[in-house]
Amino acid sequence: MALAAADALRPTDTRLEPASSSVIEVELRKGTAADVLDMKTEGIRAGAAREDEARRTTIALHVPNNARPLLEQIISDYLTGPLTERGQNPPNKAKVEAIENIRVARIGTLWTDARPVPEGAQVDMWWALWCYRDKEAVIEDVCARLEVRTGDGDRRLYFHEVVVVPVLANRVTIELLMFATDAIAELRIADDSPTFFTDDIRGDEQAWVDALAERVIWPGNYAPAVCVLDTGINRGHPLIEPALGINDGFAINPDWGTDDHDADGHGTAMAGLALHGDLTAALADTEERFLLHRLESVKILPPAGFDPSEPQSYGILTQAGLVLPEIEAPERKRAYCLAVTNDNVSGATASSWSAAIDQAAAGCMVADGGEDERPRRLIVVSAGNVPAETTFALVEPQDNYPIEDPAQAWNALTVGGYTDLIAVRDDGYTDWTPMVAAGEVSPHSRTSVTWQQGIAPFKPELVFEAGNRAIDPRQTEVLTMGSLSLLTTGRDPVLPLVPFEATSAAAAQGARMAARLMASNPDFWPETIRALMVHSAEWTPAMLAAIDATPSKRERYQLIRRFGYGVPDFDRANASAINHLAMIAQSEIQPFQVRGNRKFNECHYYNLPIPGDMLEELENEPVELKVTLSYFIDPNPGLSANVDSQRYQSYGLRFDLQRPRETFTQFKTRVNASERANPRRRGTPVPADTRWVLGQDSVSAGSLHCDVWRGPAIELLGRTMLCVKPVNGWWRDRSSPDVCNRQTRYALIVSLRTRNLELDIHTPITVAAATVPVEVETEV
Repeated sequence: MALAAADALRPTDTRLEPASSSVIEVELRKGTAADVLDMKTEGIRAGAAREDEARRTTIALHVPNNARPLLEQIISDYLTGPLTERGQNPPNKAKVEAIENIRVARIGTLWTDARPVPEGAQVDMWWALWCYRDKEAVIEDVCARLEVRTGDGDRRLYFHEVVVVPVLANRVTIELLMFATDAIAELRIADDSPTFFTDDIRGDEQAWVDALAERVIWPGNYAPAVCVLDTGINRGHPLIEPALGINDGFAINPDWGTDDHDADGHGTAMAGLALHGDLTAALADTEERFLLHRLESVKILPPAGFDPSEPQSYGILTQAGLVLPEIEAPERKRAYCLAVTNDNVSGATASSWSAAIDQAAAGCMVADGGEDERPRRLIVVSAGNVPAETTFALVEPQDNYPIEDPAQAWNALTVGGYTDLIAVRDDGYTDWTPMVAAGEVSPHSRTSVTWQQGIAPFKPELVFEAGNRAIDPRQTEVLTMGSLSLLTTGRDPVLPLVPFEATSAAAAQGARMAARLMASNPDFWPETIRALMVHSAEWTPAMLAAIDATPSKRERYQLIRRFGYGVPDFDRANASAINHLAMIAQSEIQPFQVRGNRKFNECHYYNLPIPGDMLEELENEPVELKVTLSYFIDPNPGLSANVDSQRYQSYGLRFDLQRPRETFTQFKTRVNASERANPRRRGTPVPADTRWVLGQDSVSAGSLHCDVWRGPAIELLGRTMLCVKPVNGWWRDRSSPDVCNRQTRYALIVSLRTRNLELDIHTPITVAAATVPVEVETEV
């Protein structure tokens, strides 16, 4: 009877398929082992178990659908079958008589937290789903179908039999998840917090640190590195020393030494996040951790007792710091991380510091040698922090605090902050509330909303976890809390673990992701790694709601200047999932030429491998076509460059997609002046494509461009040609043909995605890619 009742509990959400097993609640006789009903061969296994005050045990029993007849047969045989020859007992006596009651499963069946089940049916919070190790992919699939956010691998706890997956949802959704999957063994409140390590076990942290260090599989000497440009690093930390060689620490001035001189250990804290990410989950589980990248350190800030660096020298000092590790290990790939900014100096226009970073990224420094020897560099820069005001009434809007110099550098990957940390767990402050909700811009992060559109690039491009702040019940005070921060390595041996937050923490995580991608994709250029990171980014539900509620594209630009292109994901960047397919191209291009006079030269065309019959079959199914274009410009600051972006850039590139009912010939004539009989006449105007989230007017400055086309699949039919074309820059105006005729390079990523996870677009696109290779045509 109980099995029949459980069978009636099936999810009604049309995005879900019926679960392959049922969960029933079984109350066992006192003194019975929780696994008495386990039948491993048939897949019947106990999940959550709890004991009441009378010491009665209740379990959640997972019963695969194909094993239910067996369970029913066991009960039937006990009731009606012949007695055993020895003992004259009914068959299956031990199993059946262990059962006191069988009930329909409910959320309390899986609940093993000491705290009561949260009552708010529609209140979002982070839940801890204790899932069977072999069912992790199942829970990810079901959460994706329900558009529920899950914590990434860095936030998950891995044990021998289970993995703890954080899920942001309300109680109604969790109940739906219970009956849509057989993956959940237990349910609890997600309460992993840095405060456990910084407060609860204060004085005993070293044992946890040493245990993690023993579980880490450390990288080899030739692995890619994150080079931290900061206050130095305490190399003696057990979680740093194996990945930071004795010869990989440098200082602009050798007299400064290489140890972290900052009282708060800023450089060492950066290093921990750049190497391991947030340590909260890593310290608490039992899994081996594989590191594919190393650390390098360059001290660019003077310690006490030395003259401070002058602002006008920041650029040359940064360039000098970039070169030091390259001399020591020239073959090593590296991502540079700079979380030092010019305090309260807006990056609205180019400065000598930001231009120096642009030079270094493009390989145009004096130290970089000739044209054929230019090393490109990926430089991750923090956006800068909002002052940590403690009086709530004095807190100003974040848009009043522009991103700080040198984060306006076009070629840099500028990182701001968002937050998913919303649970205040610091002792004495549990009645305080988070300042912003999960998925919103971190209260620490600056924006570029006040920068002039058309002159200044979109910054930040990406946001990583930067922590939250908390407000007291009377809304008079606001504080930065340890539980709303990340956990990283401390410079003081007595305090080996410290909370860390703001855009320094975000930038360190960004550089870590870049180095991991370099290790996994050794043939990719720095421009491509940057493109992969941006292309993998997605807006959180809070960000997406703001974009969807803003129909004006120009007003959307202000949103991008707050949270960029969203939150990146390493797995999405590193591999194409079934519903998220990418085409990646790395190509060289000569934007201009001298032939009598100076004019545009090349326009590259790509035939996207999207089968027309697939688009016809999808018909009105909503799809997203995402395009990311990344390249490095040679900067030309000063004079009119601050009012004309084309005076600052050596060249620019843009992408364009074939318009509706536009033939390939018409497309080439529209985008390429050399294809027209009269290059000055553009021909018959073609209506703009309104399906782009940002649109063509958004691409006016910067060296990275990204946009998403949204619409019915059928509207892409016959529109699979995409071009990369040059726009003006100062190379074209130079008197020397050697400058005008220079070649450069770019990375292009295109992906097609459908929100309907039931649709298999992987197979047809894979077949198309195998039979219709991408074409790159050159028009002169």
